[in-house]
Amino acid sequence: MTTILVVDDSAVDRRLAGGILEKHGDLTIEYAKNGADALAKIAIHVPDLVLTDLQMDEIDGLELVGTIRAKWPLVPVILMTAHGSEEIAVQALHRGAASYVPKTKLALDLVDTVDAVLAVTRADRHHERLIECLAHSDSTFILDNDSTLIHPLVDHLQQMVMGMRFCDETGRIRLGIALEEALVNALYHGNLEITSEELREARSGNLQPGSISLVDQRRRSLPYLKRRIHVNVRITPSEAKFVIGDDGPGFNPSDVPDPTDPANLERESGRGLLLMRTFMDEIKFNPQGNQVTMIKRRDATNGQAA
Repeated sequence: MTTILVVDDSAVDRRLAGGILEKHGDLTIEYAKNGADALAKIAIHVPDLVLTDLQMDEIDGLELVGTIRAKWPLVPVILMTAHGSEEIAVQALHRGAASYVPKTKLALDLVDTVDAVLAVTRADRHHERLIECLAHSDSTFILDNDSTLIHPLVDHLQQMVMGMRFCDETGRIRLGIALEEALVNALYHGNLEITSEELREARSGNLQPGSISLVDQRRRSLPYLKRRIHVNVRITPSEAKFVIGDDGPGFNPSDVPDPTDPANLERESGRGLLLMRTFMDEIKFNPQGNQVTMIKRRDATNGQAA
């Protein structure tokens, strides 16, 4: 059973977030009233994921993120952001948080965000020793518009990067989040041309009997049917380069509000881009806006690849 620790100094907000997750099923929800209480509970029983508020007494969310990364790097942290905490949230993402959800959108986005983060923390390690022998790799993947291919590909790429000792476990999770965001964007917003609002509605399950979702409609019809996601990966001892493209019409990257500006933290359109820019060392789009190049350089604190 997956355990999630919800940390918030507001009893109402703790129960609100926990209640949303409890309805999801197969999750055990535990609670902490602040950062100090959370650290005491993690020391006794390490959860699979921590969901925390930012502004709390004693130990706030920013300090909590840093301590968890230092002591329990395998435990991802998701932030719950409120109006006025945007700048602290950006700092927390840089310090090691895996993702964030605005408190105003918990009911809409919390479950999907938790699912996404948990998915990229479960990389299969059965062939970890073999991957550690990897010295150089060039790979090309061409994916159908099938979301079930995203997690296996992210897992595979995480294993390769970890095998070459690019980063610690927290870095692995953050890299996985960035890759998943780019792949999800290529699939839904690129190839299928579905907006964030339309995607949320399709995932809600609120369909009339006998009807199919917009996602399934697009996957079965032209021109979307023939579109593919193109992934090129080059990993060397010094850096990992990921080029992810789609066959959609693209977009003008300059039209997207600056995701690094704390004022735009709650904008739906910039969330994925903020995570990608924060978790990768370099990111750029092609002029058409249907291909993104992301570079992750070796963490200086990690040794050289075997």
